Amino acid sequence: MQLPLTGLTSAEIAGRLVGLGQPAWRGRQVAAWLYRRGASDFDAMTDLPLALRGQLAREFVTGLPETVLKVDAADGTAKYLLRLGDGEIVESVYLPYSSRTSCCLSTQVGCAAGCRFCATGQGGFSRNLTAGEIVGQLLAMQRDGRRITHVVYMGMGEPLWNYAATVESVRLLTSEVGLSARNITISTVGIAPAIRKMASERLPVTLALSLHAPDDHLRARLIPTARKWKLDDILSACHEWTISTRRNLTFEYLLIAGVNDAPAQARALAQLLARHQLPGNVNLIPFNAVDNALGYRRPTSAAIGAFRAELERAGRVTTQRMTRGLAIAAACGQLRGSHAGKPRQTGVISLTPIAAEA
Repeated sequence: MQLPLTGLTSAEIAGRLVGLGQPAWRGRQVAAWLYRRGASDFDAMTDLPLALRGQLAREFVTGLPETVLKVDAADGTAKYLLRLGDGEIVESVYLPYSSRTSCCLSTQVGCAAGCRFCATGQGGFSRNLTAGEIVGQLLAMQRDGRRITHVVYMGMGEPLWNYAATVESVRLLTSEVGLSARNITISTVGIAPAIRKMASERLPVTLALSLHAPDDHLRARLIPTARKWKLDDILSACHEWTISTRRNLTFEYLLIAGVNDAPAQARALAQLLARHQLPGNVNLIPFNAVDNALGYRRPTSAAIGAFRAELERAGRVTTQRMTRGLAIAAACGQLRGSHAGKPRQTGVISLTPIAAEA
């Protein structure tokens, strides 16, 4: 079986080539082609001898995923369905802005968190991704556009339930691809022991906690697996994170009409974070409708504004996520769900984005 090279460090690739009788610097050349140029096959590595390229093709594969479908929005956002080596499909999103280019990566095929509002959660869990498969998503998307400078681990799956591969992929993105760790955000539903463990890794990444509710009762309704860790335990682990890393958190709060968007809930949220002495901004995310989402709806602009005003009145820095990709099913799991069961295809679809209400 051919070994995927994406996921190995430059030193490990050099060691593999030394084993084939090549000098170590050839391995570093191959690593540069993979991680800096995103080469999907060895024939693209044009400064390698032809015989070596043939030898590499016999022994290895690059390990980059295949683009099954790419869906483009008019604002430059692109949603990718990427096929892994075993045929499993994951979603990734390319997000260009004026000052940076970001991408959203998946860490699992599916997700076991079971969030009631999430298309991925409704689709179940298949397996964890390897570190190479996580990094490979960025490399596949980067081939089609500008160099990616920022990464959010907010795609399919719970990153901290795939802890080892998530941490290793961060190290690859920084040491091999050349990203700054400060431009990497890892999102979690709140796996308290893993948050504490990650604080010891000394990685200056940003941690984003998916809160979505100011109390345990409502949170357990929205995120069934949240019952295992109470908010006090999760936020205590987050406090340890801030002390250890000297990095603030971002608190993600998905606003769902009539469920968690009342001004009283905003006040309770501000009090909860203050009680645990947690700095950091609250990022409000108006709900992005998905099929079979138990009738959840997006709040009105007025409701979003009232919720935000209460947080700001309490002294909490509050942001609102820019709405992008509604027309291309850019919320996690939507495109993969709509594609499931269809014949395999590769192509590009251009759509005009739906006007956002807020």
